[in-house]
Amino acid sequence: MIIFDHVSKVYPNGTVGLDDVSLRIEDGEFVAIIGRSGAGKSTLLRAVNRMHQITSGSLTVNGTDVTGLSGKPLRKFRRGIGMVFQSFNLVTRTSVIKNVLSACVPDMPFWRVILGAFRREDKIRALESLDKVGILDKAYMRADQLSGGQQQRVALARILCSRPKAILLDEPFSALDGFLKWNLELELSDLLRRFNGPIVWVSHDLGECRRNCGCVCVMESGRTGGVMALDALIAHPDSLSAARLAGYKNFFPCRACEGGVFVPDWGLTLRGISAGPEHSLLAVGPDAVDLSGKDYAFRVLRVIQDVGHNVVLLRPDGASENAPVLRIEAAPENVPQPGSILTLSLRPEALLLF
Repeated sequence: MIIFDHVSKVYPNGTVGLDDVSLRIEDGEFVAIIGRSGAGKSTLLRAVNRMHQITSGSLTVNGTDVTGLSGKPLRKFRRGIGMVFQSFNLVTRTSVIKNVLSACVPDMPFWRVILGAFRREDKIRALESLDKVGILDKAYMRADQLSGGQQQRVALARILCSRPKAILLDEPFSALDGFLKWNLELELSDLLRRFNGPIVWVSHDLGECRRNCGCVCVMESGRTGGVMALDALIAHPDSLSAARLAGYKNFFPCRACEGGVFVPDWGLTLRGISAGPEHSLLAVGPDAVDLSGKDYAFRVLRVIQDVGHNVVLLRPDGASENAPVLRIEAAPENVPQPGSILTLSLRPEALLLF
């Protein structure tokens, strides 16, 4: 179990990495920490195994208060934390099995470390770990002779060999191509679902989280929300950052008016939307636009071809040329012509106000 209790981290230059974070991740729970670049995700992850010293608050991992650890107790604690980085951190000029066996080094007598005299049971454990990730046949090859995907598997096998009590993953597939990433995700997900300790996966890719994790926690400017089901985040984003991660790409300044919401940049009142004086930003969801509706007239400015769909840029007919555009997606068979006028409606349930 990992418990953050009002944890803050301030760097020497005054930058706030974590801002009063309170978060609880239970044993057996697989939680994704998502947020934009600079939100504090990696700082949070590195605080768990004390790569970053927190400034205030308390942090407990599997019953151990890590904030005061140093020296031998800290090294012993870190042996129970498996961490997969964006980079593989392999010794490329040595063999695959020696890279995996490095997980056993902290528990070995000094003379064994110097001589590289690993015990028979350690070698068996390393080979079993390589077998679990599907590269047992590469055990005695040099690590620099492997592909990027195979090197990532070596890094995962090293984690398994260490028999961790918690696993931390910092965007582990960001350096891989789409096809290899997909296959490794499936294999890693199967392995991790059999793990009984807490798992924290840092990402900014909602699709990656959906394929692998059951729960998510959104980070923004060093702060975290609560842990929630991923489907709940997508259906009901509760913050601006969550809305961006859930696929909202259209945001417009607005204000409440009689009968709806007024968008000044468009000079347009959107009717049937309940807003209060505290609302100043309208978020238009990916499913908000109903092209069969007849409420508003928009001019098609541009059509951009994408994989599997087209992106259509619209602006209310008669709005200023400097007015922001509405971006929607259209199937290839339903592509409007640039310059044409579309009539559409906006589904109130797919609109958010902040």
